[in-house]
Amino acid sequence: MARPLRKLVSGVILDLDGTLLNTDGVVTDVLRGYLIKYGKQWDGSKAQRIVGKTPLEAAAAVVEDYGLPLSTDEFLSEINQVFTQQWSNIKPQPGATRLINHLRGHGVPMALASNSPRGNVETKISYHQGWKESFSVIIGGDEVTSAKPAPEIFLEAAKRLHIDPSSCLVIEDSLPGVTAGKAAGMEVVAVPSLPKQSHLYSSADEVINSLLDLQPEKWGLPPFEDWIDGTLPIEPWHIGGPVIKGYGRGSKVLGIPTANLSTEGYSDILSEHPSGVYFGWAGLPTRGIFKMVMSIGWNPYFDNAEKTIEPWLLYDFKDDFYGEELHLIIIGYIRPEANFPSLESLVARIHEDGKIAEKALDLPIYAKYKNDPYLKSSSTMDV
Repeated sequence: MARPLRKLVSGVILDLDGTLLNTDGVVTDVLRGYLIKYGKQWDGSKAQRIVGKTPLEAAAAVVEDYGLPLSTDEFLSEINQVFTQQWSNIKPQPGATRLINHLRGHGVPMALASNSPRGNVETKISYHQGWKESFSVIIGGDEVTSAKPAPEIFLEAAKRLHIDPSSCLVIEDSLPGVTAGKAAGMEVVAVPSLPKQSHLYSSADEVINSLLDLQPEKWGLPPFEDWIDGTLPIEPWHIGGPVIKGYGRGSKVLGIPTANLSTEGYSDILSEHPSGVYFGWAGLPTRGIFKMVMSIGWNPYFDNAEKTIEPWLLYDFKDDFYGEELHLIIIGYIRPEANFPSLESLVARIHEDGKIAEKALDLPIYAKYKNDPYLKSSSTMDV
């Protein structure tokens, strides 16, 4: 639970990798492929060892963890060539462009402070329209003596912004970044980039699930104005496949019949979208199109071992439809994934989410997607 918020801010300092850019998926893919040539298999549980570190520190950790037969410098030289080819493919984190545009539009001073070298930082953000010119200050790890978790990079950013450190808000995804921000005397919002790690971020002033959940007004900054009746419109995305048997909890335990989809083949999509509750339209080509609310995530109450997709079609079906093709278009966001003290409180919240989605989907901004051709198509596709 976040500590009481103590002060208002006048400037924002953002990290890049993992905070604004979804670099973790690219890092995982590159390392998984690279390690194969040495007969090694990527272990996702070791990812925490490299998140938020300088390239040299991360390289040293990989060489040590996997016992690679080359020096840290040799490994860094080889892997950098592969990473550079992938930079143009790194997608923004959900809510990143929205946040940057919002702060810039309201004249809030912004700095970008990354442990990556300055040249790498500028190249990465060059692929995202409007990002570079939004930041008054950009600092790379090669421009300071000590990288995060030392506070130097954040103190230098505040100095260049001409703002007192105590009036700065840092937004970070890594533990070294959070440590650096607090050591600099700044307010810190943590957006953990690795799943099930929030409990490690107790030193942050607030921990949020994703940038979609940031509430700037908590820090005296202008609030977002794009929420509509408790919902946030998002860039539509599609997913589909045959309905499978899930954990058997929906109907039996919760009294809410969810239509589970296999996550096979959708790992990239799942990594791109934060855990939480979404909504949109569902198409069963043999039955019609229905309103839908959907959970993506780890379901903390049941502590799932893997990230799941659990849509609830807001219609009273008299039979199940296992094996039938289900096509979804996701167009709005309601809230982050949360844990609940009791089964009753979980069920109550799910029904509240359903009511919010049911009402919102009648609004023109959402209703128009009911005619999306994907919902009626006879084969699945990832759009």
